[in-house]
Amino acid sequence: MRKNLSIYIHIPFCVKKCVYCDFLSFGADDPQINRSGAVRKAYVQSICRELLSYKSISKDYIVRTIFIGGGTPSILLPGEIMNILATLRSIFKVDEAAEITIEVNPGTLTAIKAAEYLDAGINRMSIGLQSAHNDELAMLGRIHTYEQFLASYQTAREAGFRNINIDLISAIPGQTLHSYLDTLERVLKCRPEHISSYSLIVEDGTPLAEDTELLAKLPDEETDREMYEATRKVLEMSGYKRYEISNYAKPGYECRHNIVYWTMDEYIGLGIGAASFFNGRRYSNTLDMKQYIRTMEDVFDKRSADEIYQSQALDTIRHIDETVDVDTLMEEYVIFGLRMTRGISAADFYDRFGHSLYDVYGDVIRSYVASGHMKDEKGMVFLTRKGIDVSNRILVDFLHDENK
Repeated sequence: MRKNLSIYIHIPFCVKKCVYCDFLSFGADDPQINRSGAVRKAYVQSICRELLSYKSISKDYIVRTIFIGGGTPSILLPGEIMNILATLRSIFKVDEAAEITIEVNPGTLTAIKAAEYLDAGINRMSIGLQSAHNDELAMLGRIHTYEQFLASYQTAREAGFRNINIDLISAIPGQTLHSYLDTLERVLKCRPEHISSYSLIVEDGTPLAEDTELLAKLPDEETDREMYEATRKVLEMSGYKRYEISNYAKPGYECRHNIVYWTMDEYIGLGIGAASFFNGRRYSNTLDMKQYIRTMEDVFDKRSADEIYQSQALDTIRHIDETVDVDTLMEEYVIFGLRMTRGISAADFYDRFGHSLYDVYGDVIRSYVASGHMKDEKGMVFLTRKGIDVSNRILVDFLHDENK
C-alpha cells in the first residue's frame, strides 16, 4: 500500500522584494538573477532533476497535496510550471483528488497562465493581496494595487478556479482598525473559499526593520489585538470557520497541504531552501542558488536517477538533521497541532510515539484546562478561544526545556 506524501516546490523569483519579507527570494534587480532568464531556466531544470532523484523510491508513495510557493511562482513563463508538474507526474503517482496549490501575486497573473495552471492540474490558487488600500500596499513595498488584485481575482474565476485563498496582513504601518475592517469587507465581497490573515512581524535584516519612519507608523499592541479579534468575529459571522490560529475557510476548503505540516506527516521540499520531513529524516536544501544549480548539473552528468538517490549524492546541497529524537518530535507535534482549533489526539500521540500524552505533558495540560485556556474532550486536547488569544505564551510551556 502506498504511503501518503506531500510536495512543496519553491520558486524564489519576485519582481521586487517587499520591505517586510525575510523569505528566501530574489527581486529582478538581485545580482544573483540575470535579466536574460538563464538563471530562471536553469533553476526550473534543476527542480525537475531534483524530482528525478526520488524516482527509485517513488513507487512507495502517492502524492496527496502539492504546493508551489515562493517568491512569486506566477512570475515564471507559460510552460515552466507545466514542465515541473509534468516531471512530477512522471515520477510520482498523484492522487486524482490531490489538492494542488499555486501562489500568485496580482500583476503577474494572465489569462494564459491561469488556463495553463488548470490544464496542469492545479486546482487551488492563493493570491497575495495583503491590503485593499493602495497606500498600505505602498508602505509594504508591494508591486500591485488593489485594482490589479481585483483584475487578477477575476482572471482566476473566469479561468475556472473554484478554490481561492486570499492572503491578508494586519498591523501594517499606517493601518487603522477602520482601514483593516474595510479590507475585510472588500475581501468578503469577493467570496473566496479561504482567507489567511497574519499580523505583520518585523523580521531582523529586512528593510522594514531598519526603516525608523515606517516603524514609527506601526499600530500599537492594543490596535493589533483589536484587528486580530475583529478578524475572527467578521469572518465567522460571514460563514468562515477558523481551523487554525490565522486561517479561515468555508466548510470543506481547509488547506490540506498546510494541515500536513501541522500534523507532521511526510513531505518533500524541492528547490533552494526547501525543507523536507521524509523517510525519518529532516533536511533542507542549500540557500545558495549557484551551488544548487551547479550540483544538479554535475550530479546528473555522472549518475542515473536511481544512483543519485541510493548514493545520497545530493547531500552536498542538503543540511541533514539525523538527530531528531523522540522528545523533539513530541514537542513539535504538540506545538504544531495546537495551532489547529481541533487540537491534538491523545490516541494518535500514543500511536506515533509510544508514550501517553498525559505522561509527557499532563501537568501543563491540566494547568491550562483548569484556567480555561484548554479543553480535553473525547480524547482531543485543544485551545479554547481564551487560549488561542495567548497561544504564543502557552505553546512555550510545551517545550521540554521548560518542563524540566
